[in-house]
Amino acid sequence: MESPERATPRILFVEDEESISEPFTRSLEKAGFEPVNARTAAAALDLFERLSPDFVLLDLSLPDGDGRDVCIEIRRRSDVPILMLTASGTETDRVVGLELGADDYVVKPFSGREVISRIRAILRRSSMATPDPGMSPIEINDLVVDIPGRTAKVAGKEIKLSRKEFDLLAELVRNAGRVVTREGLMANVWDVNWFGSTKTLDVHIRALRKKLGDSATESRFIQTVRGVGFRFAPPEEIDRKP
Repeated sequence: MESPERATPRILFVEDEESISEPFTRSLEKAGFEPVNARTAAAALDLFERLSPDFVLLDLSLPDGDGRDVCIEIRRRSDVPILMLTASGTETDRVVGLELGADDYVVKPFSGREVISRIRAILRRSSMATPDPGMSPIEINDLVVDIPGRTAKVAGKEIKLSRKEFDLLAELVRNAGRVVTREGLMANVWDVNWFGSTKTLDVHIRALRKKLGDSATESRFIQTVRGVGFRFAPPEEIDRKP
């Protein structure tokens, strides 16, 4: 399920604490968004199905379940951007959230202005990620990436990638054989004015490597260039399908 285009972006705000949800809902309205509130996991999934929001702002601690489960279910249905809210700033919690398909995370208490800026940046990147429909698939080893179709196959089997994982893969294969800096990836896949930590990039690179079949000892696709960034396969292994 994909979100329909609308003039005012609809934000599904999943948060059970009134002291957070009420003032920030007003901030979202003032910022030009259409917030829809849910206080439980069940309500969040129901509203998501019925209203097709453009963005999900998701608290992890909900009275009837774990926000991570909500994230998994939403990601199963859609590539809609998800920004997680968590009371824990531990690296484990952040990594888990990103590996489940969230685009980013914010630790409570958060700055309303910063979160709104992040929402705008993620939505802007989403709207800009429209590839040339005539672009041919790119083949590297036994990997075939169809950027317009947003599919990737390894040895003929399609691999399931989150929206951000696919955007990262597309950026790397477009520049296959060349070193792409960390800063360049953050600017082009996330946003030039990104507020988040580059840890976000590391988590997505690790998840992408795992799904491609790369390992710590053998990297057929994503190569780390220490202190600079990443290179996707050596040039001699690159071939574009006619």
